[in-house]
Amino acid sequence: MVTSIAIIGRPNVGKSTLFNKLTNSRDAIVSDFPGLTKDRNYGYIDLKNKKTLLIDTGGIASEKDKIIEAISNQAWLAVEESELVIFLMDGSEELNNYDYEIISKLRKLNKRFISVLNKLDKKSKSSIKVDLEKNGIKDFIEISSEHSLNLNDLKSVLEKKIIHNAIEVPDGKKVAILGRPNSGKSTFINNLINEDRLIVSEIAGTTIDAISIPFEFDNEKFILIDTAGIRKGYKYNHKVEYFSYVRAIHAIDQSDIVILICDINEGVVDQDLKILNMVVENGKPVILALNKIDLISKSELEKKYDSKKMQSDFFDNYERVEISALKGKGFKKIFNLTNKILKKSQETFTTSALNKMLEKFVNANSPPSISGRQIKFKYVHFGGVNPTTLIIYASQDKKIPQNYRRYLENSFKSALNFKSIHLKIIFRKSDNPFESKKNQLSERQTKKRKRLIKHIKKSKK
Repeated sequence: MVTSIAIIGRPNVGKSTLFNKLTNSRDAIVSDFPGLTKDRNYGYIDLKNKKTLLIDTGGIASEKDKIIEAISNQAWLAVEESELVIFLMDGSEELNNYDYEIISKLRKLNKRFISVLNKLDKKSKSSIKVDLEKNGIKDFIEISSEHSLNLNDLKSVLEKKIIHNAIEVPDGKKVAILGRPNSGKSTFINNLINEDRLIVSEIAGTTIDAISIPFEFDNEKFILIDTAGIRKGYKYNHKVEYFSYVRAIHAIDQSDIVILICDINEGVVDQDLKILNMVVENGKPVILALNKIDLISKSELEKKYDSKKMQSDFFDNYERVEISALKGKGFKKIFNLTNKILKKSQETFTTSALNKMLEKFVNANSPPSISGRQIKFKYVHFGGVNPTTLIIYASQDKKIPQNYRRYLENSFKSALNFKSIHLKIIFRKSDNPFESKKNQLSERQTKKRKRLIKHIKKSKK
């Protein structure tokens, strides 16, 4: 069994705040709004100079609601797969029915757990300590996760309780899964790894945090990052949706490649284009996965492809794969393509090869003239990957027209076969080798110039 520690408790006791502090990250969303964490969220805590898996869970409650029930089930799955449990309670409040139910179930499961009272910084007359002792829990730790009080004491107890050797952080190609709400992202991952790893619901917006999942496909190691669906108007809506957007941006930044899942039944809409632009601005490769292909006929599919958006030059720059997340169709193709694009995006290019291309493009379409002088391109060299960067030196840099910049970018993309890969071109002004010698006169010439200027001034009087 993998060494792991689960944090459980009822909603809004500070589980995600504690998770972030112990993992030294911001992977879990923190807010006063209860019930934000829905799926299991994984991170790593340093114990005994090794990394041990830490699992953040959603709040456990017993309301008869499908989503709340699914959240609680996910939390108990985390308990079952963990060696040790941190049972977190709000130390400023009394024990309630949810707390009693959690204690009872932990004992039935015969799970080792540490009782932790959070929010030590809040002054309260709560009798929670007395109630815990009445229930046979005499050992507990008091902390404030928000203000980092007694967290070292908690870590010391965890180090003593952990038996197995800690695990190493998994390696793999990081793939972020993005899309609008209810486009099928979680279904895609669940069917891919063949387990109910993520909560799947017809209610849009079920996933909020960005969740990392180690996974193997055809003996290749991947880390899948499931993200929240990005809604229209996310920047101005409820702060939960804005935080979800921020997590998605973070996921893009952490990933090596992005799979953007679009609902083919609705076609490619403006929100899909906005998400695509987010990825492009970050410079990461992206594959368009057209999902729910099993729910559409061939004639309807052809109409979708004939739409103005799908026919635009913009979409021609990206690889597209038809998939059915529900039926597992297209999975092999999309991951073969992922490997191919990742390999291509890491490629480096020699200066001589790039300069031959540049010469060919300039000869085919001469650069424009600026203030009567034609722009001269000196040379180009490779600047790095993620995104692939080329640096072009020219007689002008800022005055090069946008249409010629696009021409060079499209020409290089085509020549390098950069479909789905972002190419960044930086223009710089080349140095004039005679700049330092320009207008430098000898001492004799300087004296002669002064006499000439003096003579001209006298003649004007």
